[in-house]
Amino acid sequence: MAIGDPVYPVGLLVAGRRCLVVGGGSVAGRKTRSLLECRASVTLVAPEAHKALGMLSADGTIAGIVGAPIDVQLRPYEPGEAATYRLVVTATGIAEVDAAVAADAERAGVWVNSADDARNCTFLLPAVERRGTLSVAVSTAGASPALASWLKRRIARSLPTGLDQLAELLEEARGIVKQQGRSTESVNWDHLLDGALLDLVAAGEIEEARTRR
Repeated sequence: MAIGDPVYPVGLLVAGRRCLVVGGGSVAGRKTRSLLECRASVTLVAPEAHKALGMLSADGTIAGIVGAPIDVQLRPYEPGEAATYRLVVTATGIAEVDAAVAADAERAGVWVNSADDARNCTFLLPAVERRGTLSVAVSTAGASPALASWLKRRIARSLPTGLDQLAELLEEARGIVKQQGRSTESVNWDHLLDGALLDLVAAGEIEEARTRR
């Protein structure tokens, strides 16, 4: 891709799906953490991975893994192996290695992110703030990851409390609407959200919030 090309925002469901991270440093560690938080089945390939694994152990990521454990393979990347995964991230910091991994993935039609190298990416990783099932993502289409992270932090500070619980409550409400044979588009969600619903949830008054229409 070219820097500044428009990006098509999506939310990938990677839980249980095989994802490859190539690299053993701190950047690879952060990429691995994000995938594990989304319950991906991660294989980490690198000749040395003490930095990545140390980070993931220290912050509790490894202890908190839900599902398949991380598969760590201490070896160089093998040409062509990207083709056997659903998603690939390469973050070795060695330009020729990252380019080779990206090229393998592109040839195989596998989505690939090459850290700090948007031109060798078929998807970009935004700066993300998570609150339960709620994710707020900011992207600059690869122009400035630092700006995306800075803006994400400013947005995060402005978010009210209780949004994660509110998302769960609204998911429950949508299920009820569907059970009633109605379209979820028939509900004036903006009216609910602009009302007292968030304040009730933030105050812990969940049952009262459930009665709001």
